[in-house]
Amino acid sequence: MTIDRIVHSAAGTMILASLALTRWHSPNWIWLTVFVGANLLQSGLTNWCLMSRLLAMAGVPDGSACGVGGSARGLSREG
Repeated sequence: MTIDRIVHSAAGTMILASLALTRWHSPNWIWLTVFVGANLLQSGLTNWCLMSRLLAMAGVPDGSACGVGGSARGLSREG
């Protein structure tokens, strides 16, 4: 797995888990959803993510988001 896939999977898992905990345990778990959402927004605006940095330092391979990788990153206008 690549850094982007791990970050997206972790964020989705945290959101779903916090919503389930909000529903069946305590309404205060909604703050975990708010925290994850705020971090996703901050990451989108600043292009900086602590989890991505930590995974990179751990040696996890880098990858492009949403299945776009390497040479398939954009359409070529050559020719």
